[in-house]
Amino acid sequence: MTILIEQPEFGSQVEEKKVSFNANELILDGGFMVPKTLSSQDEIFEVPDINAFGQSFRDYNAESERQKSVEEFYRIQHINQTYDYVKKMREEYGKLNKIEMRIWDCCELLNDVVDDSDPDLDEPQIEHLLQTAEAIRKDYPNEDWLHLTGLIHDLGKVLLHPSFGGLPQWAVVGDTFPLGCAFDESIVHHKYFKGNPDINNNIYNTKNGVYEEGCGLDKVVMSWGHDDYMYLVSKENETTLPSAALFVIRYHSFYALHRSGAYTHLMNEEDKENMKWLNIFNKYDLYSKSKVRIDVEKVKPYYLSLIEKYFPTKLRW
Repeated sequence: MTILIEQPEFGSQVEEKKVSFNANELILDGGFMVPKTLSSQDEIFEVPDINAFGQSFRDYNAESERQKSVEEFYRIQHINQTYDYVKKMREEYGKLNKIEMRIWDCCELLNDVVDDSDPDLDEPQIEHLLQTAEAIRKDYPNEDWLHLTGLIHDLGKVLLHPSFGGLPQWAVVGDTFPLGCAFDESIVHHKYFKGNPDINNNIYNTKNGVYEEGCGLDKVVMSWGHDDYMYLVSKENETTLPSAALFVIRYHSFYALHRSGAYTHLMNEEDKENMKWLNIFNKYDLYSKSKVRIDVEKVKPYYLSLIEKYFPTKLRW
C-alpha cells in the first residue's frame, strides 16, 4: 500500500512511503482502527472537528434540527427490520429485474435524495459520493478500485426511487445490524428493538443465534438496505472489483462492528483481512461529510473510466 506524505496537486511528483500490515496489526487511533505502522498524523486527510450542522459527528443526542427526525427514523427501522423481512427482500431484489441502467445515470438519480438517518449531512447524496471518492483518491492515488468504491458505496439508495421500488427510508438507509441473533447494545437507539417481533424469538436472542461462531459475515443475515442491495448488484453483474471492495460496500454501515467491535465472534479469517480496508474507508465516508463542493464535470471523466474498467456498460438492478 502507498501512503502519501504531503498533499499533492494532481499530476505532481510526491514522496511515497511503503508500508505493509495485516489484520492483526491494527490499533485504535482517533476512534478508528488503523495499522500500527500508520498514525493519524501520517495521513493527508484531516478529520474535521464538526459536521455540517456544527455538531460532533454521529452524535445522535445533539440538539440539532435533524435530531428528532433521525431518532424517529431509527424507531421505525428497529421495529420493522426482522429476520423474515430481510429474507423476503433479498429474494425479491436478488432477481435484479427492476431496470437496466448505467452506474453514472444511477448516481445522477441521487441528486434529489436526502438520507433521513444521517445526523451529519443534508446535502444530496451524489455530493457525498464524490466527496468520499475524491478524499480517498488524494491519499491513495494508486488504489483506483478504492476510489470507485467510494463513488458507488451508497448507490443502493436508488431503492428510494420509484423505478427501483420506491422503498421507505427505513428499508434503505441507516446503520445496519445482524438479524437472527441478539441485538447488541452498541446499535444506535437500541431501546427501540423492544418493538421488534424478533425480540420474542428465544433463538434469535442468544449471542450466536442461528449462526455458528466464526461462520463468516457472508453467512449472516444483515438488515436490508442500500448496502446489501449494492453488494448484490455488483456481485451478480460480475464486477471485477476485488473482494475487499465488495466487503466495504456491504458492511460500511455496520457501525456496531467497526466502531464498537460487536459481532466479531461471527467473522472468519477473510473478514478479518478485509476489515483493514473497511476501517481505512470509513474515515473518508464519515468525515468527508462537509459543505465542500465537488466540481462534478471536472472529475466525471475519471470516474467514467473506472466504471468502464470494473463494470459492464449497463447493470441489471
